[in-house]
Amino acid sequence: MSERLQPGDVAPEFELPDADGEPLSLASLRGRRVILYFYPAALTPGCTKEAVDFQGSLGDLETAGVAVVGISPDKPAKLAKFREKEGLTFPLLSDADTETLQAYGAYGEKKLYGRVVVGVIRSTFIIDAEGKIEQAYYNVRATGHVDRLRRDLDL
Repeated sequence: MSERLQPGDVAPEFELPDADGEPLSLASLRGRRVILYFYPAALTPGCTKEAVDFQGSLGDLETAGVAVVGISPDKPAKLAKFREKEGLTFPLLSDADTETLQAYGAYGEKKLYGRVVVGVIRSTFIIDAEGKIEQAYYNVRATGHVDRLRRDLDL
């Protein structure tokens, strides 16, 4: 498993395709805070709940100058279907080779229903305007996570 990131670490750079196949890089978001969250699979119950919660808080987050970006190993076509079905307006990025997931320590061994499996570790990072990790949350629960972030961001 990749090493976990800590507050103060430089956020690993990436450029990944969005749901429309257009590239988006972390560098292009420099100058504003970013909530970068990693989730296992689009169109699954927990990931849908998390994404819908982010969408519901998007107005407040954007007003506070915070961008939201979701990353999963799903292909862009599946992300587009997810975006349309749930009315998501923030970027969903495809990391099919899991390179970015691994760079953030969000891919590796985890327990699933009592078994050890290898896959996406649901994780979220708050990245400051200069590209440094402000907060790193690993093994988060889909339900209630956005509310916790809002509290941590004083929103």
